[in-house]
Order: sequence, then structure tokens, then C-alpha cells
Amino acid sequence: MTTDYASFFDRRADLCGGEPVLKGTRVTVRTVLASLAEGASIPEILADFPTLTEPAVRAVIAFAAASAEEDLPTPATPVPA
Repeated sequence: MTTDYASFFDRRADLCGGEPVLKGTRVTVRTVLASLAEGASIPEILADFPTLTEPAVRAVIAFAAASAEEDLPTPATPVPA
């Protein structure tokens, strides 16, 4: 099952300078990704940002995974010796 992560995001010029946020919050996608990169667990993120839900944090993770998939270089074909 895939997460429809886009349904969890909002992006408006009048909210957080137009950065994507989790709907119904002022928590940016970038902030959640930074917390994950620093090693925070989902329960820790939820404790730090009580307006978030676990499905919203998982949507950020799904978004990051899909973005990485699109940006990863194609593996190089080994050159025969």
C-alpha cells in the first residue's frame, strides 16, 4: 500500500513563507525531515510537535523516499576487464 503523502501537505504563500507544511499545522516538511535526519524517532517527533499525527510523519517519510527514488543516479554498468 502506498501513502498518498501529498494529501497531508499544504503550501500557501501566507503560511510559513510558502514552505510545504503538514496540513492543519505550521510544522514544515523540512523540519520533520531534519528531525528524522538527526535520529529522532516518530514518537519523539510527535512529542516535540503535538499537532502532528503518526500518519502525517509517515507521509513525510514516504515523500522523502519517493523523492530520493526520482533523484538517485542510475547504477553504472560495470566495464568488462
